[in-house]
Amino acid sequence: MSGLIAGLYEIIQVGEKEANCCRLMSVPGVGPLISTAVVAAIGTGEAFECGRDFGEWLGLVPRQYSTGGRSVLGRISKRGSKYLRTLFIQAANVILMRPHNWERFSFGTWLLNAAPRLHRNKLATALANKLARITWSILRNEKPFDASRLEVTAI
Repeated sequence: MSGLIAGLYEIIQVGEKEANCCRLMSVPGVGPLISTAVVAAIGTGEAFECGRDFGEWLGLVPRQYSTGGRSVLGRISKRGSKYLRTLFIQAANVILMRPHNWERFSFGTWLLNAAPRLHRNKLATALANKLARITWSILRNEKPFDASRLEVTAI
């Protein structure tokens, strides 16, 4: 048990020292465990051209079936890193447990509109995909979450 605590303490220390991890921890629901796992897995995200590619790599986007010019979206593909996908879905569930905080986030209006029409698990998966895309964007642009929003409120 003490080895587990020592490992968690080490993850927290690495998360506090690494600049990319600190920027990722500015995203709601993302803590030291998720930030260090993402940085360890993809570095600065240069392997992906866009956030959708990262979400696809995690297996968080729906599988697409196309025939005769008609496109149907199915279940999530569940390809890629199962560990990271699980962490992002858990982070999404943590955010969904606190609806009174949704308005504070830039994606809060999206959550308020999507919550009544989507099942809770689908909403969690969609939010996990959104969080994954945000983390990729943070790694690529080297700016913290809602940097533009913070600049507007500071003025």
